[in-house]
Amino acid sequence: MRYDRYLAAGRPISSGAAEGACRHLAKDRMELTGVHWCVKGAQATLELRATYLDGDWEAFQGHCAEEEQHKLSPYLPLVHQ
Repeated sequence: MRYDRYLAAGRPISSGAAEGACRHLAKDRMELTGVHWCVKGAQATLELRATYLDGDWEAFQGHCAEEEQHKLSPYLPLVHQ
C-alpha cells in the first residue's frame, strides 16, 4: 500500500473508521449483558440493524408489507384487473 499517496490524497490509512463502524453496528448490540446468540439470529439482527442505520427502514417495511399481502391474498391482483 502506498501510504504516502493515500495520505497526500487525504484518505485514511488506519482501520479506525472500519473498527468504529463495526463497533457501532455489531458490538454495541451483540454484547449486551446476558444475551446469547445463535448464528442465524445474530445474522438477522445485524441485517435489520444495518437496514435501519442505512436509512432504508421505511422502504424495507413497505417491502415486507407487500410480501405479506401477497402471501395472504395471492390472487388479489387478478381480481382487480
